[in-house]
Amino acid sequence: MDTTHTTQARARWAEFAAAEPELARTAQERFEAFTHHTLATLRKDGAPRTSGMEVRFLHGELWFGMMPDSLKALDLRRDPRFALQANQGPGTAMGGGDVRICGRAVEVTDAAVRARYVEEVEPPQPFHLFRTELTEVTRTAVEDDTYLVVQVWKPGEPVRTLRRT
Repeated sequence: MDTTHTTQARARWAEFAAAEPELARTAQERFEAFTHHTLATLRKDGAPRTSGMEVRFLHGELWFGMMPDSLKALDLRRDPRFALQANQGPGTAMGGGDVRICGRAVEVTDAAVRARYVEEVEPPQPFHLFRTELTEVTRTAVEDDTYLVVQVWKPGEPVRTLRRT
């Protein structure tokens, strides 16, 4: 397995929100606008796998809860890298833009942390719980019906904004 991804800078959701509050607020609003999103993981053979996914923002973290032994959970246990795409909603309006998050998923086994999550979310039992460590957040939107605007954030860097006509 390629280990170059292990040294990439990562940040938890609260760190991202503190560094770039406006982009974090927009991203969270996009994910909270709809229940189901698309998660990409890596299969054993290295091919991408996409799956439907619900996410939660709680206590300064972005969480993934999954059914026991689901393929996406097994993928993340083997290789924690992921890409998460916010549901774009009906049509092409994409109010708030298109948001993607890349990072690593860290499985949570601590009983107290899991109990706190269960208290608030009430997931079906049993379940896998992962917290995320972000490596990149990207928002793409149309501005003033003229410009395609792409904002990219990486840990330790300011948001980079690109505009195209």
